[in-house]
Amino acid sequence: MQVSVYNTKGAVVGQLDLDESVFAVPMNEAVVHQALVRQRANARLGTASTKTRSNVSGSGRKLYRQKHTGRARAGDLRSPLRRRGGITFGPHPRSYRQQMPKKMRRLAIKCLLSAKVADGELKVVDKLEMSQPRTKDMIGMLQTLGIDRSALIALSAPNSTAVKSVSNISSLSPRMRGRAKIIQAQLLNVVDLLTYSDLIITADAVRVVERLWGAEPPAGTEG
Repeated sequence: MQVSVYNTKGAVVGQLDLDESVFAVPMNEAVVHQALVRQRANARLGTASTKTRSNVSGSGRKLYRQKHTGRARAGDLRSPLRRRGGITFGPHPRSYRQQMPKKMRRLAIKCLLSAKVADGELKVVDKLEMSQPRTKDMIGMLQTLGIDRSALIALSAPNSTAVKSVSNISSLSPRMRGRAKIIQAQLLNVVDLLTYSDLIITADAVRVVERLWGAEPPAGTEG
């Protein structure tokens, strides 16, 4: 499978062969959904906490006798029925972490990358080099590539100049209905691929992706 390679001016400068084991995988919605739920669940802190009636301060003495008062039966001040009393069935610190087989996690990434290619939402650029942070130049590149929605830009190595150039892109470009984000190719994930409509990836980053997900990793490594 071949795709066009663009420069930052939007001109085609060549063709690039894509590994079909990564960029031509049939969509498996069940696996993608499970991977999405897992990633979001693993991002939860699980630190919410409430006090039960045994944790709140106050006397445990019964407020008044049970019968012959003409009032409702009442226990102590710490009862969940009273203000500032304990909380019934409230949240307590817990882990929301979910497990998922490595092959399924890898398949979810490949399904989404393949969907980007099939839908024409993946653009390969030869390189992304900027001498200084300049949001206007980044907006110009996105517009020449025909992108007016949110964009995920995958690079093969960290690039602080590019990161600064997209930090406020949504506020400076009314045409960008969404926003842009820079990410390293090895950190591509299900949430970002689903959140951003278009994927811009450099030619070097394509090879990183193919090296990571194109073949089964050695035992003991993460996919």
